Amino acid sequence: MTSFVATLGLPEVVAGLLFVALNAYVLMGGADLGSGVWDLLASGPRRIEQRELIARAIGPIWEANHVWLVIVVVMCFTAFPPAFATLTTMLNIPLTLMLIGIVLRGSAFVFRSSGGRRSPAHARWGRTFAIASAATPVLLGIVIGAISSGAIAAAHSQIGTASFVDTFVQPWLAPFPVTVGLLALALFAQLAATYLTLVTDDAKLRDDFRRRAIGTAGGGIVLAGVAAILAREHLWFARPGLLAGPRSVAWLALTGLTGAVAIATLWRRHYSLARIAAGAEVSFILWGWALAQYPYLIPTAMTIRDAAAPRSTLVTLLWALAVGAVLLMPSLRYLLKTFARSRET
Repeated sequence: MTSFVATLGLPEVVAGLLFVALNAYVLMGGADLGSGVWDLLASGPRRIEQRELIARAIGPIWEANHVWLVIVVVMCFTAFPPAFATLTTMLNIPLTLMLIGIVLRGSAFVFRSSGGRRSPAHARWGRTFAIASAATPVLLGIVIGAISSGAIAAAHSQIGTASFVDTFVQPWLAPFPVTVGLLALALFAQLAATYLTLVTDDAKLRDDFRRRAIGTAGGGIVLAGVAAILAREHLWFARPGLLAGPRSVAWLALTGLTGAVAIATLWRRHYSLARIAAGAEVSFILWGWALAQYPYLIPTAMTIRDAAAPRSTLVTLLWALAVGAVLLMPSLRYLLKTFARSRET
């Protein structure tokens, strides 16, 4: 741990803040995306009430949460331009599809709200919103899995010599990235269902989402196990960092413990604790990915320091983030408190 801290410099600090922003997007924007999954899968005698609860819960903040994704993109572009150029070139297809999904779900959410519940357009926009919400986290997970697998570096070195499919499709359309994509979908759905248990006083609706949260948490454990097995083959460079040794075992045990606590607290109907545990579980998984490939941004071709912009650019970016935080954080807090009060009245 001492040697790890000793290697930290300005590029690593900026990269850490980038992951903090990504973590915030996963916890908040990810829950919104997961809510769309439950809109798609709403069923039973309370399916209309389930969809209405989802719309009330995400309506005030679904667009504000994308601020975190914008911060991630701007920070990557400004602080690590070579990595940004490589990733947006090699992963252009899934990234473009993911952005289309974000735009489609947002547009469909608004258009659905403007029509009558029984109109055909309402149903069509509802399906569009739900399908785009389900596809987007899968694509985000595929991007993360493709970066982690080390296939991006190999494919980038073959530009001009290998086929289009081998260069721009095969690196992300592979077992490990797809498994990570499905894991992201399960985790986002778990977050959404867990959060939704806290925004209704209807005991039956709360129990609907409690069962969904427990089910997706179990599915996430299975997918995480599959991803860990595949990681031993595909993340060969990460074995010294995360996949072997006492520290890695401790990290994986802590991640598993938070997942078990999330299920146990849901089972016992301790919903506030379940929300904290679910958020911690997702955060541990995300930071485990970061630590697994440290010090690489693009394994095994580009480290954080290789890709870092000049020091003056990084310092300016940090000042801009500090000023932006002074404006952003109180505004988000006020937004959340305002609409929390409106739901209570």
